[in-house]
Order: sequence, then structure tokens, then C-alpha cells
Amino acid sequence: MTQATPQWDIFEASFQGPALDNPFLDATIDAVFSFGNRQVMVPGFYDGDSIWRVRFMPDTEGAWRFRTSSNIGALDGKQGEFDCGPARSGMHGPVHVSHKFHFAHTDGTPYLPFGTTCYAWTHQPLELQAQTLDTLKKTRFNKMRMGVFPKDYIYNENEPLYPSFEIGSDGKEDLDRPNVTMFRHFENQIGALRDMSIEADVILFHPYDRWGYVAMGEERDSRYLRYIVARLAAYANVWWSLANEYDFVIDVKPVPQWDRYFHIVEECDPYRHVKSIHNGHPDMSFDHRKPWVDHVCLQHWDVKRTAEWRESWGKPIINDEPEYEGNIPRPWGNLSAQELVHRYWITLLRGGYAGHGETYMHPEDELWWAKGGVLRGESWKRIGFLRDLLEQDVKVGLSPFTRANSRSEFVRVSGAQDGDVTYLYFGEHQPVEWAIGLPKEDGHYDIDLIDTWEMTITPLEKAPLPASPALRGVDGAIHNKEPEAAFGVRLPGKPYQAVRVRRRR
Repeated sequence: MTQATPQWDIFEASFQGPALDNPFLDATIDAVFSFGNRQVMVPGFYDGDSIWRVRFMPDTEGAWRFRTSSNIGALDGKQGEFDCGPARSGMHGPVHVSHKFHFAHTDGTPYLPFGTTCYAWTHQPLELQAQTLDTLKKTRFNKMRMGVFPKDYIYNENEPLYPSFEIGSDGKEDLDRPNVTMFRHFENQIGALRDMSIEADVILFHPYDRWGYVAMGEERDSRYLRYIVARLAAYANVWWSLANEYDFVIDVKPVPQWDRYFHIVEECDPYRHVKSIHNGHPDMSFDHRKPWVDHVCLQHWDVKRTAEWRESWGKPIINDEPEYEGNIPRPWGNLSAQELVHRYWITLLRGGYAGHGETYMHPEDELWWAKGGVLRGESWKRIGFLRDLLEQDVKVGLSPFTRANSRSEFVRVSGAQDGDVTYLYFGEHQPVEWAIGLPKEDGHYDIDLIDTWEMTITPLEKAPLPASPALRGVDGAIHNKEPEAAFGVRLPGKPYQAVRVRRRR
């Protein structure tokens, strides 16, 4: 008896076909998968050696059937069936937008993205790639930004492990023939991330290119997109990022073309993995209000604008590059570790999500942000501490305090709630007592002081309310302000402190 395919895992059917002049151009194959009266159309792909494959990610336990359709007789009308069994431990299904500004897995498990960037790690020597995976096991990152194509940029000018397309008789890459060796390796590394519960944020195009991948033309781009989506969509941990810094190639790929590429991905992906696109210049964010964009992906150093972006676009905000921890001679790559942790806290408590990157100089140019390897900085530990804190209590995602629902003080400091938990983050401020944003009703609360750098949690007691300034009304009389809270707290008077308040049940 054939072993059942676990829910949200990959069922694969392969078929031997005829020898063709260019099987990537000359043959098409797809399959309809059926569960009862439900049908799902799934595109297939050529995988070399006259083998065509169709991959499917079942989302429902039970008996499934399939039937292929192809313009090649040997591949057309093939039928089969399989059983879908219970999900493997730790498998919760693809991530989707949840509660407008947040994310959850298909089974409802909340997902809070804590991502890092390693653009070209799958194109490095195998030993370095193994080191990258070993490093990730020590961290709490649960998302990795990574490019399909290799990268040609400072500190990343070595030749890739494999060419992305087959080498033709002229010694150049034939952009009509994907190199299945490279794509197999790429998907294997996505599978390795999946098994570590790390989402793969797959960047489909980028501007840093000496091979011609960024300027293949719309017809070839479209074929490449259909091919990569057919290969990868059945991996539950895949996200689609149409581009890294799309605006740097807007002369060869104008905005209407990017919109068409979104539609191709959407058409070919039966699972509707989340899709985004990333800007280069801070003033060139894509119009994320478009319905085919699932969440906002951006880079910007002014993280205190997170709540503004949230309200403007009405979608989850992921600031994947609030600049990087490191020491390279580029303004975006030499933050202190403490500053990156600071920006993480601000972003999260203003209702968004942030990304990590590390760019420390290295004699062999092994910078994490480009090639992976090992982490040499200190922010990743504190980011993991923050993830562990939030996942203890957050059930949906943090809703920030703003002018509209709280006080103007939260333009300067940061505060947010989710259900019975409230977080306040003072950042560069260093008060010795505080009340604004604390509960207005007295009751039983667990109150903790969090040192975001030292990673300590210290219980706090309620304290009397701080002195509140009086206000002069329009009548010229002095009026006492409404109390900010039912109680206050005393603080150590040092920066980068946070307070957590949890109502006891």
C-alpha cells in the first residue's frame, strides 16, 4: 500500500516523455486534482532527461485523484490517485494574511514574521550553504529573504555554484532552457528551510545582474515565472516577492509589466501564497493598495512611520530593511546591533514587522546579508528574545496606540495591545516613572520591566500615578486632566526599556 502524503506536504507525479528539440518550449503539461466535487488545476514542468513532473500540496485529508492534460500524447490523460494523511508535526500550512494587518497559517496558527536576508546564499559553495543552515538552527528567525538568481554586487562578485540556464554551443547561457540542476538545488534548500519552520521569501527578480537575467524580455520573463511557480508552489513555506528594489529596473520593467507578472504568479499558483514587491529608493514604494499585492514589503529607516504606512495601505507591513547591523562603508549597512534591535521594537509596537540583516566586513567577503555563513553580530539574539516574548501572549498581532485611539505621546514612544497584554517601549527615552498607556481600570495585573538589550524580565509593582500637568481650558480656567491610567510604574531611567502588562484571569 502506498504511504499517504501528509497534509500540506508534496505529492509528486512524474512522467516519461519523448525527446524534443526544446522541451521547455515544445511541451506543456498540467493536471486537475480532484477531491470529491472539488477540482484544483496544477501546472507541471520539465525536469530534464525527458521527465515531466506535476507537484501538488493537498490541504484536505482523504482520497485525491488526478488527470493530466498535455499537447504531447505521451503525457496526456495520465491518471492516478493518492491518500492525504495527517500533517507532520510542526506543519501548519501556508501563511496567509489574517485580521487585515497580520498573518496566520492555514490551520489558524498565528504567524509573526521575524525574518532575515541572505540574498545569494544558495549560489555559494556547498560548505558555506551548510554553515548557513547550521547557523539558522541557532537563531529564532522564521523567514528568509532569498533570490532565485545569483547576485553581482559589492562583497558578492564570485561566480555562482550553478548557471541558472543551460550553457549553449556558443558558451553563453541559453535563456530559453532553465538549468534544472540549479533549480533542483534551489528547491532542495527551500525544503531544508521548510523542515526548520522557516518561510522562504523567494525574490523572483533583482537589479544586481551581470548575466542578463534582469533584461530577458517580457516573453522570457513570463515563461520563467510559470516555470518557477510550477516547481515551487507546492512547498508550503514559499512566499513570492516579485522583486528586490523593483524601481532600480523600472526602465526595462515598468509598473504595468510588474502588474502583469503579479497576475501570472497568481494564475499559476493554486495555493495563493502571499505576494509582495520591494522598493529601492525610500520614496518609490509600490502601490500596495492593488488587490494582487497581499502585504507591504518595503525598506525605510524611519520606522516610527510604521503606523502611518499601516493606515495608508491597510495591509500588513513588513519593513524588511530598516537598515542593517554592520560596519561596511555604506549608510544602510553600519548600524549598531543596539540600534537595529531598537528599530525592531519600534516597528513591532507600531503594528508592523521588521527584517534583520548583517553586513560586517570580512576578508573573504562572507557577509551574511549576501552569502550567509555565520552571524558575527549581536542583534539576532535580542530579536529572538523579542519573538519569544511576543509568542507567549500574542494571539492575533499587536495593534498600536496612535493619536486616533490613544495619546499623542505615542508619536514619540511606542505602545500596542493584543487582547489582555499591553506593551510599552520607551526606546531612546528614559523616564523614571510612567502611566500613559497603562490600564485605566484597576485590577489584577502582572507587570514586568523588560530590558531589551540585556534580555532580562523584572517584575514591577504598581506605583502611584505621576504628577499630571493641568490644562487651561478655553474659559481660561485651570482644569485637571483625566487620569492617564489607574496606576503608574517606576522605571530605571535608562534607554531601551519596555513594560509588559498582562491582566490576570
